[in-house]
Amino acid sequence: MTTLALGPSWLDPTSLISSFQLIGILAVVFAESGLLIGFFLPGDSLLFTTGLLVAHGQYLTQPLWLVCLLVVAAAIAGDQVGYLFGRRVGPSLLRRGNSRLFRQENVEKASAFFERHGPKAIVLARFVPIVRTFVPIVAGVGRMDYRTFVIFNAVGGVLWGGGVTLLGYFLGQVAFVRDHIDLILVAIVLVSVVPVGFELLRGRRAAAKALRGAAGPGPGQVAEPVADPVASRAGRPVERSGSGGRHRAG
Repeated sequence: MTTLALGPSWLDPTSLISSFQLIGILAVVFAESGLLIGFFLPGDSLLFTTGLLVAHGQYLTQPLWLVCLLVVAAAIAGDQVGYLFGRRVGPSLLRRGNSRLFRQENVEKASAFFERHGPKAIVLARFVPIVRTFVPIVAGVGRMDYRTFVIFNAVGGVLWGGGVTLLGYFLGQVAFVRDHIDLILVAIVLVSVVPVGFELLRGRRAAAKALRGAAGPGPGQVAEPVADPVASRAGRPVERSGSGGRHRAG
């Protein structure tokens, strides 16, 4: 069985597994789950390929249950390290700005994702590349309740680590998937980056809206009236125009 290389050979899931086998899989899962150096690693396609290779007995001889158990443990452990890292050294790291491995924009994406979804972001972020690396760090910086983090971290680790591996195992036994594994892996990569693209689009729209709001009303537009609370309490509804003049309503 051959697969299409999705980037450098050392990032191709099949090449990585053939070279490093199970220990390589666990190292990638651990790094991508909470270490800053892991945001570019192929987590989703790697887990799917892992399940597929277990189904065919290629490169991996361990039973499926053991592979899933170790993958889940590596995912949970990675997020734990990310949380502790963010809690202890995250704030000082954030003040340093961009570096080769650390981009402020990645933290901002993770922060917005975390603020929008709350604690369940720990689970949802597992399925969003780049975001899943930085969300546990953001949770640590924000000093999220540790017990809550542990619970959601465990749920996310099981659903992502075990779920994607099992998906690859069972779909790998389907003839169409087995015969078109290269296209399946490309599809997984494309689907996994859709949430990132969606977040970027939302961020650009929000930034454009904020710029328009800061610029004030354009030519031909009238500023919205602002109610005068003093006049309102006196029973005289008065509106204040954008130029600062007052006009009695009614």
